[in-house]
Amino acid sequence: MADPRQDNIPTPFFPKVIRANSLQRDRRSLFQLISVLDSPSRSRDFYHSCQSWQTLGNTKFSRNHMKTMSRGGITRVQESHIEVPARPQPVQEAICRGPKSPCRFPFSILFSTFLYCGEAASALYMARVYQKNNDFYWMTYTIIFFLVASIMDQLTLIFVHRDLAKDKPLLLFMHLILMGPLIRCLEALIKYFEVWQKAEEEEPYVSLTRKKMFQNGQEVLLEWEVGHSVRALTMHRNAYKRMTQIQAFLGSVPQLTYQLYVSLISPEIPLGRVLLIAFALISVTYGATLCNMLAIQIKYDDYKVPFHAPEIICVTIWRSLEITSRLIILVLFAATLRLKALPFFLINFVIILLEPWVRFWKSGAQMPNNIEKNFSRVGTLVVLVSITVLYSAINFSCWPAMQLRLADRDLVEKTQNWSHMALHYTLRLLENIAMVLVFRFLGAKVLMNYCHTFICVQLIVTYLISITFMLLFYQYLHPLRSLFSHNIADYLHCVCCPWSSRVSSENVESAPETQLNRGVV
Repeated sequence: MADPRQDNIPTPFFPKVIRANSLQRDRRSLFQLISVLDSPSRSRDFYHSCQSWQTLGNTKFSRNHMKTMSRGGITRVQESHIEVPARPQPVQEAICRGPKSPCRFPFSILFSTFLYCGEAASALYMARVYQKNNDFYWMTYTIIFFLVASIMDQLTLIFVHRDLAKDKPLLLFMHLILMGPLIRCLEALIKYFEVWQKAEEEEPYVSLTRKKMFQNGQEVLLEWEVGHSVRALTMHRNAYKRMTQIQAFLGSVPQLTYQLYVSLISPEIPLGRVLLIAFALISVTYGATLCNMLAIQIKYDDYKVPFHAPEIICVTIWRSLEITSRLIILVLFAATLRLKALPFFLINFVIILLEPWVRFWKSGAQMPNNIEKNFSRVGTLVVLVSITVLYSAINFSCWPAMQLRLADRDLVEKTQNWSHMALHYTLRLLENIAMVLVFRFLGAKVLMNYCHTFICVQLIVTYLISITFMLLFYQYLHPLRSLFSHNIADYLHCVCCPWSSRVSSENVESAPETQLNRGVV
């Protein structure tokens, strides 16, 4: 008799029907298979295996599918019937095909270049005037404020366009002599006119852009093609928007504050200084308006944000009044205390500068590494420090429209934080009132032929009017105000009338209890 161990008896998952007239060896193997299948543990294991397959593959099994029939010592196992239902297709979100992205004339690039060239020319002219009048102290600070902003502008354009990895020596040389914005503007104009001449020809697209948009009160997902030329012009616009922010808050704000201070203590006001003040004021207002638009685009990156004329006008009035009143108060305070005001300014700026890093240190997060893939840790640290300095400069003169979060992946807080806005304007209002009172009671030698009380009241009222325009914008004119869970009116109601909100919440909580008691009675 052969050794049973030599017979490799498989254990099939779905046994086939075995015929009665099989050979002797097959019959011996069949009897061994019957003894295995008849054991209760094997039946349970087989049934549990079927149940696990049913869970994973949506396959239907039952005990009726495993009926065994004994006829003449031969066991026939009925083949299981398997039903594999068709899996449902994934539901895709409806996408509306939008028109091809148009190529618009780069007005913003021209305006930013005009402000850069006008402020640079007027600053150099005033430096020459100060040199002729032997005012080397004034000349030095005028040149320093111009050079710091100009160098940061060149680095911003190089960083956004990634020119260090490209072979463009002429372009880098133009940036080296501080003429980068001018050559970039010419490059954008040439690109636009090339596209305008080939408007009838269809340009192959390089990417597809998907954005959400509200149409007739409903949210719609739009998709449109972006050509190579349109993409290049968009990169130019984004680079100039960043450059305008740096030019406004790292160059124009210090320059404007300093020239106003010089005009306050100087007996004469030359035409060159008036032009420099005008260019700096327009640059600051334009940069602050762009700051609001960029903040909205960054917070709502998935949406296509439309900006209309009423919204832009409201933001421009709000920012111009806020920045003008704030800077004039700073100038009057500095003219009153002279060098004694310098520690106050430094402490205020340092607190704003260190606040994001203290929050980052308390969170225990690691240094973000998604700023640029080719950057080392030192390069990432330099970029983060530059962003923090720009954020502090914006926060020192006006509201930054977003909160810097170094621990987050996007570096900013994308939720609408009403508490941060309320805290900022409350502290700035108290600070402005304190500086105005110092000028009122200690600034007898400043503006001797003017009524100090009337000037103080005017400045505070101007700042309050700017806050009113800010509330008007966020309550009625914000392009995506329908996404707010709470608006300005709700927040003011909760802050000014906490007892009423508490009573309403108690009424809402007590309503189910009252209904339950009535049901029990």
